[in-house]
Amino acid sequence: MPSSMTQRTITRTNTGPLKPLGVGVVGLSADGGWGQRGHLPALRAVDGFELRGLTASTPESAARAAEKYGVPLAFTDPAELAAHDDIDLIVVSVRVPRHRETITPALESGKTVLSEWPLAVDLAEAEELAALADRHGARTAVGLQARSAPGVRYVRDLIADGYVGEVLSTTLVGSGGGWGPVIGAGSAYLADRANGATLLTIPFGHTLDALTMCLGGFASLGATTATRRPRVRVAETGEPLTMTAEDQIAVSGELEGGAVASLHYRGGSSRGTNLRWEINGTEGDLVITGDTGHLQFGQFGIAGARGDDSALRDLPVPERYRSLPGVDGPAEAVAHAYAQLRTDIEEGTSVVPGFAHAVEHHRLLDRIARAAASGTRQ
Repeated sequence: MPSSMTQRTITRTNTGPLKPLGVGVVGLSADGGWGQRGHLPALRAVDGFELRGLTASTPESAARAAEKYGVPLAFTDPAELAAHDDIDLIVVSVRVPRHRETITPALESGKTVLSEWPLAVDLAEAEELAALADRHGARTAVGLQARSAPGVRYVRDLIADGYVGEVLSTTLVGSGGGWGPVIGAGSAYLADRANGATLLTIPFGHTLDALTMCLGGFASLGATTATRRPRVRVAETGEPLTMTAEDQIAVSGELEGGAVASLHYRGGSSRGTNLRWEINGTEGDLVITGDTGHLQFGQFGIAGARGDDSALRDLPVPERYRSLPGVDGPAEAVAHAYAQLRTDIEEGTSVVPGFAHAVEHHRLLDRIARAAASGTRQ
């Protein structure tokens, strides 16, 4: 059951702001990683959270991380972190193959759980975790933070407010950065499709979630995927590495509103276009461009034209979408997701997607994989 601290901290006092929720991060390392690059600056930027605990792989690494980040509680066992009365929110930021073993004790504690995306290595495991959350009545959140990025929310509102009129089509081309000819030793697990951390699930999956938030889901789709580089090299040693994860993804289909969609993601990086997302409508056009296909990093520009406009013009994101000055880069979208989650916890809303949404998104990716494997529309 949630601790009494949890119950106190979600009630605003008459004299000041909410007391912070105690956060424990599973997988916060002194040696870097996404926990340090994404979650740590985000938590520091958002009122209502206090980093109180962490886990790492060994007692020594846990102690080093705790000392480096000034965290009072350090463990190697996620279950011990979840059981501590000072922890209200458990953030799971480890490699996808370890999600199940680390998320399970967090859910069983009844605490709020935020898991990085992908939620699981496959759809069946995601369904299992969502069902476990329901059984224990645990509030959940999943790190599909592209939908929290100020720029994506602005694009969504432009479309909803009729900037392009009726959406006729959308075209998206992106590069994954990873899954190219050379892979760092620390990222070698990404080459194995069975680990669930692939071009399909990570950069494509994050961006696809933002696209469907803005434009709606797929009524039908077809897909082609391929592994064009079955042998890649380890950056540090030059040794060959077998890659089974797809490095080419092409999806076309019809969205629920009738618009035609075409998406293509490539492994590695391009000397030309690494992100270009066009949305074309009866009254105008929007173009989102950036240097990386990881839309969830929030680092892209928006341009548009409508009516009698003869050329695109920049559309800066209005400041009202940026509620957290002082945090930028890839952590900005994460910070805005935390701010939304804090409001969700306080007000009982569900703006940040939970495990149920994660399952639905896993199902969409599963549809794409089946379409590619079978050669039939799904």
